[in-house]
Amino acid sequence: MNICVFLSAADLDERYTRPAREFAELIGKAGHTLVWGGSDSGLMKVVADGVQEAGGRLLGVSVEFLANKARPGADEMIIAADLAERKKLLLEKADAVVIMVGGTGTLDEATEILELKKHGRTAKPVVLLNTAGFYDGLREQFRRMEAEGFLPRPLAELVFFADEPAGALAYLEEQLAGR
Repeated sequence: MNICVFLSAADLDERYTRPAREFAELIGKAGHTLVWGGSDSGLMKVVADGVQEAGGRLLGVSVEFLANKARPGADEMIIAADLAERKKLLLEKADAVVIMVGGTGTLDEATEILELKKHGRTAKPVVLLNTAGFYDGLREQFRRMEAEGFLPRPLAELVFFADEPAGALAYLEEQLAGR
């Protein structure tokens, strides 16, 4: 399975890096491929290291203005012209999406895949990995959107919230087992 992971390239505290490393090792040990932004820094590096060391493949999609930060030694590295093309390629290459901790870029990527799902433009499973309660506020906002009629589909059809890495991967494998 090709698992696209949207996440930060920032250097972060262990409360974020430990679960990210755990999730990466689960991906690699299961023989899956990490599809990610291609960066060799911060949390992106932590995840790429964990997947590669556990035997998984790395498929990176960087962007021209960040190509100098692209990970050497990835199994495949694509350089997109801009951020819009990068998102498009990341989603095309993925069978499933996991949203991990991140900033505005991660939030942009997350809302794009959820908007595609909302409109029936993709059926790929999406997991929001809520490490250390990072997305508690966003989950509450999504629940309010659903309760007040802003979502034409049930929230549970758009995204699965997982608090632990093992739960995130188990959900994805279960969702894709029947396909």
